[in-house]
Amino acid sequence: MEFFRIRKDIPFMRHALVFNVISLITFLAAVFFLATKGLHFSIEFTGGTLLEVSYTQAPDLERIRKALEADGFADPQVQNFGSSRDVLIRVPLTKNTESAKVGERVIESLQKVPGGTQSAGAGDTATSAANTPTLKRVEFVGPQVGKELAEDGALALLLVIIGIVVYLAFRFEWRFAVSAIIANLHDVIIILGVFALFQWEFSLPVLAAVLAVLGYSVNESVIVFDRVRETFKKKRGLTTPQVLDHAITSTISRTIITHGCTQAMATSMLVFGGAALHYFAMALTIGILFGIYSSVLVASPLVMWMGVSREQFVKAKKDKAEGVTEDGACV
Repeated sequence: MEFFRIRKDIPFMRHALVFNVISLITFLAAVFFLATKGLHFSIEFTGGTLLEVSYTQAPDLERIRKALEADGFADPQVQNFGSSRDVLIRVPLTKNTESAKVGERVIESLQKVPGGTQSAGAGDTATSAANTPTLKRVEFVGPQVGKELAEDGALALLLVIIGIVVYLAFRFEWRFAVSAIIANLHDVIIILGVFALFQWEFSLPVLAAVLAVLGYSVNESVIVFDRVRETFKKKRGLTTPQVLDHAITSTISRTIITHGCTQAMATSMLVFGGAALHYFAMALTIGILFGIYSSVLVASPLVMWMGVSREQFVKAKKDKAEGVTEDGACV
C-alpha cells in the first residue's frame, strides 16, 4: 500500500558525508552526557520501597508529593495506578531507616495532606477525614536486587544486538549486518544520551522501550536492504549510490505510513498515558524519529562505503565455449 509514489529518485547518497557527520556529532554528544551526567536510575535499579495506597476519592498527587518531600523522602515518585483513587508511591532507599517502617512513615505523611482531594479546600476537615489513605501493599527492592536487574537488562540488550547481527548476516551479507547494527546502536546511545542530558528517570519500562526500538529500527533497515538487493538484481547499469537512492526513494511512502502510525500510538501514550507511561513513550518517540534517520541516512551510506556491489548478489553466468560438449569433447 502506498499513499504516493515518487517517480524520480532523490539523491540521498550525494549528501551521505553530511548525514554521517551529523550522526557522529550527535552520537559523541550523547556519549559525553552519558559519561559526565550518567543515567538517573529508578528504584528498580537502585533499590527502594514501593507502596500502593487507596483513597475513597481521587487525591491530589502534587500535594502528596510535597508532603513526602517535606518529611524527608528525597525525589518521591507519585502516580495513579489502575484508577484515580489508587496511588503508586516509590521512595528511594533512606539511610538509618528500616524498610518495615518506611510504610508507616509514608502513611503518616499522607495523613498530613490537607483535604486530600483536588477540589478540597485547606480547611475542609470533613473531606480530609473521609478521604483517609489505606495502605494496600508494600514492596521493598534492595540494592542487590537492583544491581541484578541492571545486569540482566544489559545482558538482554547485548543478546538482542547479537541476535540482530546473526539474523542480518544470514539474510543478507556481513556488510549489511555491520551497517544495520551500527545504525541501531546509534539510536540506542542517543536515547540514553537524551535521558542523561535531562536526567529523566531510567526505569524498566524505558529499558523495554529501548529494546523495542532496536527491533523496530532494524525492521526499517531490512526493508531498505531488501529493496537494494532487489534493485541490484533487476536493474543493470546503475551505480551503487544510484541503487541506494532508488531503494530509499521507493520505500518512502511505506516509511511514512509505518512510522506515522507508530508515532501516533506513542504520542497518545505520551499525552494521555499519565506519569506511568510518560518516559516509556518519550523513549519510543526519540527512537522512532532517530530510527528513521539512522536506517535510511546512516546505514545506507555505511553499506556504500563498505563496498557493496552488484557482483555480490548476481553471479556471472559462465558461457559455454562454442564446439564444446558437456563432457568437454570437441566435434
